[in-house]
Amino acid sequence: MPTLLIKNIHTLVTMDAARREICNGALLVRDNVIEQVGTTPELPQTADDVLDLQGRYIVLPGLVNTHHHFYQTLTRAVPAAQNCDLFNWLQTLYPIWANLTSKSVYVSAQMAAVELMLSGCTTASDHLYIYPNDSTLDDEIQAVQEVGLRFHASRGSMSVGQSQGGLPPDSVVEKESDILKDSQRLIEQYHDNTRHAMLRITLAPCSPFSVSPDLMRESATLARSYPGIRLHTHLAENKSDIEYSLTTFGMTPGDYAESVGWVGEDVWHAHCVQLDDRAIQQFGKTGTGVAHCPCSNMRLASGMAPIRKMLDHRVPVGLGVDGSASNDTSNLLNEARTAFLMARVRELDASAMTAREALELATLGGAKVLGRDDIGYLAPGMSADFIAINLDRPEFAGALHDPIAAMIFCQVNSVDYSFINGRKVVDQGRVTTIEVPKLVEEHNRLAHQLLH
Repeated sequence: MPTLLIKNIHTLVTMDAARREICNGALLVRDNVIEQVGTTPELPQTADDVLDLQGRYIVLPGLVNTHHHFYQTLTRAVPAAQNCDLFNWLQTLYPIWANLTSKSVYVSAQMAAVELMLSGCTTASDHLYIYPNDSTLDDEIQAVQEVGLRFHASRGSMSVGQSQGGLPPDSVVEKESDILKDSQRLIEQYHDNTRHAMLRITLAPCSPFSVSPDLMRESATLARSYPGIRLHTHLAENKSDIEYSLTTFGMTPGDYAESVGWVGEDVWHAHCVQLDDRAIQQFGKTGTGVAHCPCSNMRLASGMAPIRKMLDHRVPVGLGVDGSASNDTSNLLNEARTAFLMARVRELDASAMTAREALELATLGGAKVLGRDDIGYLAPGMSADFIAINLDRPEFAGALHDPIAAMIFCQVNSVDYSFINGRKVVDQGRVTTIEVPKLVEEHNRLAHQLLH
């Protein structure tokens, strides 16, 4: 099996149990798995492939994105949706998304994956919940596999249209029997529950205001009949979300989630901005996870999620960039920085979150939320997913007193190197697996078609 040596790392941030930060660090990878971690003199000096970082780079575990909607890269900054809250934003964009095709789902997935990889992401979960025309989750899976991102594909769904009291137009909802049938097909066709898996399937009915309690329960039953299938949805995103839940179900979002079996270590919810204290305690006791999406929450004026309180109650928390029509970018390093700043503002406490805690959310936190024990930190036996960032940049000038904290305090727009499953997917700031200029051109053509 081929070997890869990364040596002369300025600081290797392992995120291991001891939180070791190794000066003059090195990594030895065999095939797709880390074999040795230590200082450069301690490790072998030769390998099939050697990358000498010359003491100028920080190396971190690959970042983990726990919530996204890849197709929304096609509808960034749409004028009619620029100044809307969540429900009005959705109602503005649903008719546009109804024009999605197999081709647009495929190309937008590649665009989102490229943007994520350039910002340090090595594993991503995506929530595709709308399937108009000839589009399928298979389109997204094929697209992401070609780009090389470690992927958790979520079979989302909407089944309650406006005529039944839901938010989406009837034209974009599906029959629940069809949703469950396709969910089972996707699990049996694609899900890989082995260690170091590059593809896993999640079942993800979209939200309390777009699916029925029956679909929530039946999806949970189906998921739990297979090993390693997780459950994901949106919950308590803003005050309108709370009002809908109280009016429709007669209970808070946290109580609703519990009533349909959506708490536990195999479940994570996006946003939870307005989650009440009782639900936070319940999530902590049951290991129910949260995908924190601060940029989207600010953009849609949904509020600031109580992340410090969640962490204090041992709720598993990861980061998500959310859809590129509500962020409107897919930069995971920037999301970590925003989460760090938002926590301090929300608590009016400059110690509410440290830079290293923000990095933990982006790595260890995301791995836990996705149920992975093979990513999130760098140690022997772990997947070879890691990123390298050059310290010789203008944005780090004067920040070398603590270069690890600088990854969060300073603005980092992109990584220099990224390895996923032992494969170099970003080399000196360029994606190696796809021709990005051609992708951007095709993506822009499809985005124009979608709106016109």
